[in-house]
Amino acid sequence: MELNGVIRTDRKMADGRTIRYYDSKPTNRDATDKRPKEAQPNIGELRFDPLVNEWIAISSHRQNRIFLPPKELCPLCPTKGELLTEIPESDFEVVVFDNRSPSLSPTTNDFALPDYAGPETDKAEAIGKCEVVCFTSDHGQSFCDLSSAQVRTLLEAWRDRTAELSKEAFIRHIAPFENRGEEIGVTLHHPHGQIYAYSYLPPRVEKMLAVARKYKEDFGKVLFDEILKRELTDKVRIVCQNEFWVAYVPFAARYPYEIHLAPLSPVADLTELSKAQCDAFPAIALEVTKRLDGIFGIPMAYIAAWHQAPVREGRDLLRSHWQITSVRRAPGKLKYLAGSESAMGAFIMDVMPEQSAQQLREVKL
Repeated sequence: MELNGVIRTDRKMADGRTIRYYDSKPTNRDATDKRPKEAQPNIGELRFDPLVNEWIAISSHRQNRIFLPPKELCPLCPTKGELLTEIPESDFEVVVFDNRSPSLSPTTNDFALPDYAGPETDKAEAIGKCEVVCFTSDHGQSFCDLSSAQVRTLLEAWRDRTAELSKEAFIRHIAPFENRGEEIGVTLHHPHGQIYAYSYLPPRVEKMLAVARKYKEDFGKVLFDEILKRELTDKVRIVCQNEFWVAYVPFAARYPYEIHLAPLSPVADLTELSKAQCDAFPAIALEVTKRLDGIFGIPMAYIAAWHQAPVREGRDLLRSHWQITSVRRAPGKLKYLAGSESAMGAFIMDVMPEQSAQQLREVKL
């Protein structure tokens, strides 16, 4: 299957999961998974928290997943010699495969969330889809070490997965993201991300949609478009910009280093990006991540998450953008989400957003 110059090849893993190879040139992908077949984990539960009207996924089987193995035992490296990994091939560009320990699992049946009944709301199966995205076969690299061509292939993989997962009737929202650094809680050092496709709207998405809908009713405009317009006018929080994208620290940033990277021409999700927007993304994405690493001269722990409109609602109200947040406020010092943030949901910032943006701009590349 060819996707805008990227070739996708699907293969089955020993336990029946699917692995998808994304290549920038024709490549034979015929290696077989030689590991013994293992049973798939049971589907977890969705339980409703009536205090805040939020669904909580409980997937207790994830307690036993692999945790920070040494490089020679990394399950995301290519298979070489006697090390049989998740990727049967001896080399790869970008791969996406079904998560071995998924928080959310697909279904072949019709699915609907239980009717609201306050504390008596029924439990549901934790339906959805969880996928792992390996950025490169090189264990020692990070996102910022990738070439522009590699990032372009990765972007095409994100777009393809968004398009395909959107076709599933039980999927309501799709979120590709990367966790980087032990401070964030990664369990594997190999450069990779994940895709969570939810059967419900995550709380932040639900709130953003409600706020955007109210703003449209009150002012007749799309909220994110107006926010982007203000950032472009103020200029002081802009980190970098090209013809199609702008990276900025938001006016009310929650973290010491928080960057939003947004296309100048709005889109609802990654599938709507034009070829020109896609081609312009790698350079500015690499610049942003290199500037983050340059702040303290050490790899910056961060979460990089794509915000997209839900699959079948609010697509005229929410805009796709890439949000990168870091809890590191100084070398050896973290911004802990303590009492105010974790208990009350009230964020308190230690760094002025304008100062953060200036520091990022001043990094020598």
